[in-house]
Amino acid sequence: IITNKHVVSDTKAQYTVITSDGEKYDAKVLARDPIQDIALIKIEAINLKPATLGDSDSIKLGQTAIAIGYSLGEFSNTVSAGVISGLSRTITASGSNIGSETIQGVIQTDAAINPGNSGGPLLNLKGEVIGINTAVASGAENIGFAIPINQAKKDIQSVKNTGTIKIAYLGVHYFTISPNTDNYDKLAVKEGALIKSGDNKPAVIVGSPADKAGLKDGDIITELNGEKLTNDKILGSALQRYSIGDTITLTVIRGPSTLQLKATLEERPQL
Repeated sequence: IITNKHVVSDTKAQYTVITSDGEKYDAKVLARDPIQDIALIKIEAINLKPATLGDSDSIKLGQTAIAIGYSLGEFSNTVSAGVISGLSRTITASGSNIGSETIQGVIQTDAAINPGNSGGPLLNLKGEVIGINTAVASGAENIGFAIPINQAKKDIQSVKNTGTIKIAYLGVHYFTISPNTDNYDKLAVKEGALIKSGDNKPAVIVGSPADKAGLKDGDIITELNGEKLTNDKILGSALQRYSIGDTITLTVIRGPSTLQLKATLEERPQL
């Protein structure tokens, strides 16, 4: 069963799943994603009909979206409808007992998502799951966010193969270039990922795939495998499509030069 990591964040707690017929099952947390707000849990039950997983990469702006959840922890099986309002958003989510967490590449929808909807499905008109409802914008109406289901698919496969969620990583600290970026007018390009230290983190982690590929502080990554990086297609989201062991080609601006560097992604260490 897919849910949000923040729903089962307490490692000392016991969790129960209540199905639509009112049956209760003890739940075991199989794995928590180290970077996305996703967790996988398991119950011992038979004759359950799983939801069909769709393809979140095929989502289009304006298409109909349907959210199902346990609104406010009080109204079970609440259904709301809206449209896909945005793609590849980056949000900072916070809540009691979980602190603050940055989530990249999420889907924005105006289908009503309320506290208690976390971990519920976001569906298309075919009834396929295209996202996992995860957050709402504080102080706003009809702005909700869901994690693309394709990211959860990778987590499911990782748990099946290894018993845990393993994440591929590059090993850089970066800022997505925007007009708010320091010295924006002096940058060689106006879109991409600027590799730069910050928040007490080095620009390039020593020994990481980025380090081995030759990336340096001040480099700007403009493309990943030929795909341009923009404010809508940021580096973190692009990397989520790849697996441990994949070799990627990065187009890098370094001073007056344009470089093509290859990096082989490795398992993200426990940082």
